[in-house]
Amino acid sequence: MSKARAHLEVPPGVRAGIAVFDRRTGAFTARADAHALFRSASVVKLLIALDHLWSRGPRNPLTTGDGERLDIMLRSSDDDAASHFWTRNGDGAIVERMVTRLGLADTVPPPEEHPGFWGYTGLSAADTVTVYRHLLEDAPAPARDRVMDALRGATPRGTDGFDQSFGIPAVYSRPWAVKQGWSGFDAQGRSPATPKRRPVTAGGVDLVRGAVHTTGTVGAADRSVVVVLTLHPEGTGYGRACADVGRLTRTLDVPGGVPTD
Repeated sequence: MSKARAHLEVPPGVRAGIAVFDRRTGAFTARADAHALFRSASVVKLLIALDHLWSRGPRNPLTTGDGERLDIMLRSSDDDAASHFWTRNGDGAIVERMVTRLGLADTVPPPEEHPGFWGYTGLSAADTVTVYRHLLEDAPAPARDRVMDALRGATPRGTDGFDQSFGIPAVYSRPWAVKQGWSGFDAQGRSPATPKRRPVTAGGVDLVRGAVHTTGTVGAADRSVVVVLTLHPEGTGYGRACADVGRLTRTLDVPGGVPTD
């Protein structure tokens, strides 16, 4: 059972888009700025994977190499694998196809001046819930199992060395499945100051502030879809941002979730 939550607690200075959907009752148990756009960071890897798997079937199975790339892209958030599929499958056209296929209301490709930056895709918490619901309720079983098995096996760190055990994995006991996202931090986890004359937004999507997202499912039979997208004040370190996401996630009402404490 989920722990009762009095109210959402967004840390000072943090911008958050939140959506928690109970698949058993078909209702949201938490929403805040659910349609606000955030740069996706690695959460867009869900769309990259689903787009690649969309037309695959018994007559067109994944090659061994593609299967390995998809798995490490989802399980360990590997950027090289994401860039491989992004370039191979049409860059922003991937996002446009998935918007049409899933009926996403808010999601937009990266700005034209940054076509290769898949992490600059704009998405919302509400659309991310739609992606997970499609994956769990409508996607063909081979695609669903491939993606969800990878998310259930998410590694403690990404292949870039960044911790990805914050948010959902830190707050809830298994079973869970997660796709995390982070952007705007240097190799030491620092959030650099904004360079002068650098555009900070494009199409309403913030391109600069440190972004840390926790998304996925919680509970038996993937009962709840949980999405927490966040942007942090300039200068916030990665560790602090992850801790703030954890505190926020802990205040959510997540049916089926068993808190770790």
